Amino acid sequence: MAPTTLSTPPQTRNDAVRLLMDPHPSRVTVLDGAWWPRSTDVTAELPRLVDALTGLRGRITHVLMSSAEWDLPHSPRVAVGGESVRIGWYLSQPAGLVTVMTDFGNDRFDLFVVPPNATPASADAALAAAAAASDRRRAPDLLTDIEYTR
Repeated sequence: MAPTTLSTPPQTRNDAVRLLMDPHPSRVTVLDGAWWPRSTDVTAELPRLVDALTGLRGRITHVLMSSAEWDLPHSPRVAVGGESVRIGWYLSQPAGLVTVMTDFGNDRFDLFVVPPNATPASADAALAAAAAASDRRRAPDLLTDIEYTR
């Protein structure tokens, strides 16, 4: 079955969440999908991602992120739909990976983060690869194939 594209109802074309997920979650896959944020501003980008994922596998309570890849300041929380989601910032979090935890660790999404300045063609290829259950590459491996805009 083909991957499922998820997005929040856009107010404008630029509000849609660029997210591609494997429609059959499994703990044997390396990644559950990929997200292509428009910037490295976590306070602008993360609420839309969390909103798009809400309800798929439970209430989202924590997000683990690489502190090297996102703009400062690194907020410990972000507001989403009247609730607060905790953010854990880690230097040890692999490049290109965001881990979304639900119901205090009962389930999780491991998502490849396509760099905002990736070319559309390489972003599309990375989104498809990360959402394909048969693709066993990890986030740092997918980053090596990304081409960047100038």
